[in-house]
Amino acid sequence: SEGDALKDGFDGASRVMMPNTEVEAPVQRNDAAPHRVPRRDRYRFQLRPHNPDHKTPGVKDLVYLESSPGFCEKNPRLGIPGTHGRACNDTSIGVDGCDLMCCGRGFRTETMFVVERCN
Repeated sequence: SEGDALKDGFDGASRVMMPNTEVEAPVQRNDAAPHRVPRRDRYRFQLRPHNPDHKTPGVKDLVYLESSPGFCEKNPRLGIPGTHGRACNDTSIGVDGCDLMCCGRGFRTETMFVVERCN
């Protein structure tokens, strides 16, 4: 499915750098829309992999310029609350699971017994 293909691309995304050289302006054409840049001339530069041992990304590869901030630790400047003190599911392997949510720091379990009256 499209979602699976996108997820695979995301998991294999490459960190890249912009080239040091200035991007050349496309050749001006004399037509009805001189301000429009032809699609083939829009990006006249080659993204380089951040790690020189990696291959140059292709036109269909997903790339990123900066790593995302960590979401485990609190960062008020970026509006990241962190994961300390959150409830997690110790039997889940999903995003609500304790191993993933607690970022490998370990977690404390708490068992509660609730007594309720039946109708």
